[in-house]
Amino acid sequence: MNILRLLPAVHQLKSHTRFSELKAKGNVSEEALMEWLNEQIDVVRNQLINDELNHEALSREKLMEHIFNQLDNKIHTTTANNLQEVVNATGVVLHTNLGRARLNKQALEHINNAAANYSTLEYHVATGKRGSRHAIVEEYIKHLTGAEAAMVVNNNAAAVYLVLKAIASGKEVIVSRGELVEIGGSFRISEIMEESQAVLVDVGTTNKTHAKDYETAITDRTALLMKVHKSNFKVVGFTQEVDTYELVDMSRQYATPIYEDLGSGTLFDFQKEGIGMEPTIQEKIKSGIDILSFSGDKLLGGPQAGVIVGKKYYVDKLKEHQLARVLRVDKFTLAGLEATLKTYMKGQERNDIPTIRDIVASSESVLRKARQFMEKIEAGKTGFSCDIKPGYSKVGGGTMPDAEIDTYLVRLTHDRFSSAELAEKLRQFNVPIIARVKNEAVILDFRTVHDDEMDIIIEAFLQI
Repeated sequence: MNILRLLPAVHQLKSHTRFSELKAKGNVSEEALMEWLNEQIDVVRNQLINDELNHEALSREKLMEHIFNQLDNKIHTTTANNLQEVVNATGVVLHTNLGRARLNKQALEHINNAAANYSTLEYHVATGKRGSRHAIVEEYIKHLTGAEAAMVVNNNAAAVYLVLKAIASGKEVIVSRGELVEIGGSFRISEIMEESQAVLVDVGTTNKTHAKDYETAITDRTALLMKVHKSNFKVVGFTQEVDTYELVDMSRQYATPIYEDLGSGTLFDFQKEGIGMEPTIQEKIKSGIDILSFSGDKLLGGPQAGVIVGKKYYVDKLKEHQLARVLRVDKFTLAGLEATLKTYMKGQERNDIPTIRDIVASSESVLRKARQFMEKIEAGKTGFSCDIKPGYSKVGGGTMPDAEIDTYLVRLTHDRFSSAELAEKLRQFNVPIIARVKNEAVILDFRTVHDDEMDIIIEAFLQI
């Protein structure tokens, strides 16, 4: 018998109840459904020709079922969101791969409102004339930092580029050799400087730079003294660097502005919590610095943005540059940032900014969630062996790399599955669960798991 005769015709498949069910779901148009159905028929035809299916067990009904199963999988994989929600059980608060800072409820509501309605993005209600999107958050930032002026671009890398292009294109910028950093995505200070057409003058050595190194390098072609805060690495041992205050004094003496790329940037003083050594933005502004930039989606706890603050003369110059329009942020970013800044204005950041709340959370609060999880798993007789041990969480996002936050870790093994297999199974749930894998065990750190996500994790392990 010609095995291809078992292949159902298109009209038979189209009139089948499975086709009607897939069509009724409304995930794709009927046109796309028919196109994919024909594709699956061709796939099965080739499988039959190449003897890839068990001929003895085949029937037309089984081939129809096989085609519809393939079609269902095609629809699911093609229409599923590529950007999807996950549960972060790694204990890394600002996990770059998982989207960094979570926004608070107020920010989400403000973004939703801005998306659903027309807004005053560039409209001044009082005068009925065109407004500036810079004005939406500038007063908040000025109040919180003490800066004379502020503006926002789409990330801190853009902020660095704009400052260099607008202030120092074709001129020299002096930077310590120990601060010529590379951050995520191969973003290098030296290369972004080249793109901006600023001329790099690196001074000092990798581990030691003195004030005289800067002074010797200053010429009439010097446009900027630049300092890059080492927020994503640390040099230890035989080291020396020139602090911001000393560079500010030098900039006044030689009438040369100073700009610092602060990297993460924080309005909350984590040092008072015994976490890391990050200076606050307010401290830097008090030093008298001319221009400062930092990220919005790291320690600030807001949406992705690059925030530039400093003296009005220089910030106005940046606002007027043609690149300001190229690098500007949209209404969603501004809405999220405005709500985040208002939380600081109310003095509620410790509890209402998720990033800050998770970083300063006590290890005892993490232990409580770990024990809740353990009780459910052990009661379910799941085949898991697990225990709780002290450990450390990380801030993440290239921020405070040497900071270790006390936590409690749940270590799990299974009597049938390897740690790699367990981690894969966790990633395959409707809401993927991302965990650490270490020493042939899956490690969960509940610092980054909120109370409303506990049931998701427990259910996943019970199903496994």
